[in-house]
Amino acid sequence: MKPKKIPLRTCVVTHEKLPKRDLLRIVRSKDGVVEVDLTGKKNGRGAYIKNSLETLELARKSKVLERHLEVTIEDKVYDEIKKIIENQKI
Repeated sequence: MKPKKIPLRTCVVTHEKLPKRDLLRIVRSKDGVVEVDLTGKKNGRGAYIKNSLETLELARKSKVLERHLEVTIEDKVYDEIKKIIENQKI
């Protein structure tokens, strides 16, 4: 039996290829609303970031998520992402 293929995605901040389950998907809907997609199936333009606080801070400083999603991201969205990362580490 063949081993199951693990889907890889690239982090937009660090440019590392990682398994999809090790990344967070951030989605911008057609309405321009930015949110975290925990299911990985929401409609809209998506960007993956590594599931770490260091990567999140680097994304916030360099505004790389804003460039990939083509929208300005409010601080409350970054705070929500930070809470999700902290809860997953526990």
